[in-house]
Amino acid sequence: MVLERINSPEDLKGLSRDELQVLAKDLRQTIIDVVSEKGGHLAPGLGAVELTIALHRVFESPKDKIIWDVGHQCYGHKLLTGRRDRFHSLRQYRGISGFPRRWESPHDHYGTGHASTSISAAVGMAAARDLKGDDFKVVAVIGDGGLTGGVAYEGFDHAGDLGKDLLVILNDNDMSISPNVGGISHYLNRILCSYYYNRTKEGVDKFLEKSVGDLLMKRLQKVEESIKSLIVPGVFFEELGFRYFGPINGHDLDMLIETLTNLKDLKGPLLLHVITEKGHGYLPAENDPASWHGAKPFNKKTGEPKPKKPTETPAAPPYTSVFADIVCKMVEKNPSVVGITAAMSAGTGLSKLSKKYPKNFFDVGIAEQHAVMLGASMACEGVRPVCAIYSTFLQRGFDQIYHDVCIQNLPVIFAIDRAGVIGDDGATHQGLYDIAYLRALPNMVVSAAADERELSQLFWTALKHDGPFAIRYPRASGEGIDWSPEEAPIPIGKGVILEEGSEVAILAYGYMVHRALEAAALLRKEGIRPTVVNMRFVKPLDKELIRSLASNHTHMATYEDHAIVGGFGGAVSEALHDMGLEQIPLLRLAVPDDVIEQGSRSQIFEEHRLMPNQVAKRIAEFVHSSKSAIAMVK
Repeated sequence: MVLERINSPEDLKGLSRDELQVLAKDLRQTIIDVVSEKGGHLAPGLGAVELTIALHRVFESPKDKIIWDVGHQCYGHKLLTGRRDRFHSLRQYRGISGFPRRWESPHDHYGTGHASTSISAAVGMAAARDLKGDDFKVVAVIGDGGLTGGVAYEGFDHAGDLGKDLLVILNDNDMSISPNVGGISHYLNRILCSYYYNRTKEGVDKFLEKSVGDLLMKRLQKVEESIKSLIVPGVFFEELGFRYFGPINGHDLDMLIETLTNLKDLKGPLLLHVITEKGHGYLPAENDPASWHGAKPFNKKTGEPKPKKPTETPAAPPYTSVFADIVCKMVEKNPSVVGITAAMSAGTGLSKLSKKYPKNFFDVGIAEQHAVMLGASMACEGVRPVCAIYSTFLQRGFDQIYHDVCIQNLPVIFAIDRAGVIGDDGATHQGLYDIAYLRALPNMVVSAAADERELSQLFWTALKHDGPFAIRYPRASGEGIDWSPEEAPIPIGKGVILEEGSEVAILAYGYMVHRALEAAALLRKEGIRPTVVNMRFVKPLDKELIRSLASNHTHMATYEDHAIVGGFGGAVSEALHDMGLEQIPLLRLAVPDDVIEQGSRSQIFEEHRLMPNQVAKRIAEFVHSSKSAIAMVK
């Protein structure tokens, strides 16, 4: 394998063109080998193999800055930048990330996991370079839906205004902008980006400026743009201040290397349009790139998913599929209900709605801000929108949640999937902050489902509520209980006692409710009889229930799948203080205030002592230590 000889991008410089072709095959095979065992983002990385090789062949990383948008197409980049020996740990607990991470390698110039960020990052690095008088190239690679995000155009606009030297590569793997990759395009591109063409063009421009005057010069430029617009699909970018090149075949290594070499020393903002095939080189992914965007472990030869280990009891359905059934039932009973998603129809379960009730389904692309505003404006006209957005991505629409939904007190339902610890996608995808950023907002109801039945109950409750309503649920299977998508609302802001006890009250929220029941069973074996409460709502919080529990318990503990800062435990602590009950000892069991990297949910919970057996031990220690402290004071 040629790949075995590559320990840094510098090792690509001496390879022949034939060896580079072999290297492309090696990269694809290695990516397929690892993802088939571990799972991961397969199709995006396979489509970017030749582009990755060409970038590292032409540019001088880490001196030159290569910035990957979204980042899930960077597997080949990781293999070429000294992480080949660790690549088997991709997206594993304490392994390498599936996204660029600045702490992981000097070749990862900008950390990312959300889309549409690369152009703004490139502008900032180019501006910092010029401010400091440094000398390096800046390249941003965007694509895979990244141009549906509005922040990309904010970056484009500012880049064109500043006029800094930088190159944006549009990795067009959906042929959504232009399918024109034929011989004429190749010919035009060679002309447009060649050294001689650009030297000649600059010389002619200067001559005309002196000879014909500004007015005629502007008219000649308009003629040039009009003619160019007929044959080159890039005038839009040129209007933003970029010089456009392409489109070219993103799997033609020779063409990529030649083009990037020619563009490397050109001045100003440049855009190279590259056409690639998502999943290129692996037939199942080529045939169905959407399904292979993120892959579970699979059989390399057949493409079939690897069978899961058999369990004694049938697996409960994931919360996402439970939600899909609920929202379809809601539309069936109330045609004014609509589902809104931001490029995650399959991930959120709304693809089922899109097939069953297509008129009630809206996918806005990678545009969470617009998704929230769309829901707000539809609610103004009597429609009942359900915005299904992952917790980590809903953060991007925070201002719209406040400005457009909460201030106007509009009945928008937020279905917050992937709330809590997310697993192998790591830090950028953890859903650990939604309680904190939502409970601060006026008019917002913030709830969490303990199980499938409660998820259904909360959605019907939200539909009857005349205001904003958030429902969080994890990336996990349900509890395997009987449930129905039929209408069954519950009182807003009311918790429920699941097990009566004494001494310590465990106030659990969302996913941790059933874990609290497990911990309580272990505590009883140690002679401690806890009360277990499913609080259901963090806003409005059931303060009367908390007051009642404080009157007949000596200790309290909160238990949640959320960051400790600003979370459910913080809300309970605030309530105790406001009611003058701060003397009640309170143990807050939550994810610590830290960046949480990738790992399975159980691994992350284990690390932070949040598994039921660990929680039982922590509560027992808390009760005993508090008793000792009180005895010492007495």
